[in-house]
Amino acid sequence: MPTLNQDLSHILQHSFFIRTTMKRRRNGLPRTLETTYVWDGGDRIYLSGYPGKRDWVANMAAYPEVTVHTVEGDRWYDIPARARVLRNREERLPHLFAFIENWAKRPGYPRWRFMLFLTAIRWNRALRLPWWGPFLLARRILDAMPCVEITFVGQPVPRPGGPPPLSESREGRP
Repeated sequence: MPTLNQDLSHILQHSFFIRTTMKRRRNGLPRTLETTYVWDGGDRIYLSGYPGKRDWVANMAAYPEVTVHTVEGDRWYDIPARARVLRNREERLPHLFAFIENWAKRPGYPRWRFMLFLTAIRWNRALRLPWWGPFLLARRILDAMPCVEITFVGQPVPRPGGPPPLSESREGRP
């Protein structure tokens, strides 16, 4: 397990955004994108986002060797890592819940609504009730959300001058 210094641990605990450089599955060229994440406090972060198919998830499935770049803070780091796309619902749910909780901490978001929603789903799962009514809609949303586990596999390297720039997508947007 890589050693994370106090500065990097603080960045991972308090940041909302991370950049990841990966290979594109179709041509092998590098692509850097910025996503939100949640850190497990050790050597893993979990990426997710809006429901739907995402090119970056397919890229990571095809080429799991990635580099994570911190974006926020006074210092920046590059961390060699390995991606694993999580597909099993029961494996994904705890990480998606943690991701949503972390995302709800951002200023301007109705945290209590997210927490009420997550508490209801957790009780539903703990009681092993069927996915019915509003829970069926929640299951569909959660099943459509990407979930990628990123495991740090090498030592973090300080990066002078900030994180790498974002890549343009096929539509010309980052």
